[in-house]
Amino acid sequence: MSNEIQLPPVKGFEELFKEHENLLNTRNNPITENNGIYQRYEYPIITADHVPLHWRYDLNIKTNPWRQERIGVNATFNAGAIKWNDGYVLCVRVEGYDRKSFFAIAESPNGIDNFRFWEKPIHMPETGDPDTNVYDMRLIPHEDGWVYGVFCTERKDPKAPLGDVSSAIANAGIARTKDLLHWERLPDLVTPSNQQRNVVLHPEFVNGKYCLYTRPQDGFIETGSGGGIGIGYAESMSKAIIKEEKVIFNKKFHTIYELKNGLGPAPLKTKEGWLHMAHGVRNTAAGLRYVLYVFMTELEDITKIKYQPGGYFMAPNDKEIIGDVGNVLFSNGWIKDEDGTVFIYYASSDVRMHVAVSSIDKLIDYCKNTPEDSYSSIGSVNSIFKLIEQNQHYR
Repeated sequence: MSNEIQLPPVKGFEELFKEHENLLNTRNNPITENNGIYQRYEYPIITADHVPLHWRYDLNIKTNPWRQERIGVNATFNAGAIKWNDGYVLCVRVEGYDRKSFFAIAESPNGIDNFRFWEKPIHMPETGDPDTNVYDMRLIPHEDGWVYGVFCTERKDPKAPLGDVSSAIANAGIARTKDLLHWERLPDLVTPSNQQRNVVLHPEFVNGKYCLYTRPQDGFIETGSGGGIGIGYAESMSKAIIKEEKVIFNKKFHTIYELKNGLGPAPLKTKEGWLHMAHGVRNTAAGLRYVLYVFMTELEDITKIKYQPGGYFMAPNDKEIIGDVGNVLFSNGWIKDEDGTVFIYYASSDVRMHVAVSSIDKLIDYCKNTPEDSYSSIGSVNSIFKLIEQNQHYR
């Protein structure tokens, strides 16, 4: 009897390409569960396995006889979104095995499946202070004619004590483009806050100025005395400086956004107001929990909240709760079609991208008719009592 270990046969590149093509062509079907607000789908729309093989493998059999993956991809998540030449385009955060993230464009003909990455990742220019890591880009077509990419740029904290190799500074990086291929890097956003995460550009001028939604915070992770969704104004995006931030949606005790909150994608303009999606974070015995919530602000005064449904809009389901950072949903991209359909692109547990489909009418109805948070148990019960009374003639 031989003691020689029998290894499985090495897959040829033809077989790898065939498997990859089958994955890209997988049809995504709606799941049966539907709450009337949005429709989830069976499969993630983009995973690490969707990343092109020629980004990961040396395809020369002479230099790679074992068909080894040379550059590993860990995750694809937190994607900005835009409708582009009739295609549904995502600017995906791609994270390698080395923990570094970069941006890459993936496009689908229908917004639900068949997402394919463009030929190459985005080669994002740097400022005079090089980025260590970049991630979570919001894509915003602005009325000035540019498409802006606003993202988080991370660098080591120069004030960190000797031996501290984890303290970091986060800020808002800014770039702009006319074709999603060639990017002009602009100076990072300047604000009164120590650090910035989840900065979003409003798609229209406000009183002739650029309006940016911010999330002021004291530290890289903890918001400290900061927190909440803020608003500030800049004269120019070529050198964006905000002198004053006004928080319009703050943290609040015993809510889904008790620890921190931040805006997701740029708001959608509707006949009844600006529609916003945000994430809320609370602490639990199992760690931080990220969920999504929705609210609306006035058309003429974007600092004034018009509708504020209580609780979360979407939370991780049993297939989305596990990942590199579990119990997390995060969205920084959605697309509104001309017929009012809304494609909500969200990531689960810092690993993969999903889509949920709703409509402007459904989202407005949700915002207007969902009870606000009463901030107490008895208040929640009173809301149920009110609904029971309304329903007594329809049972």
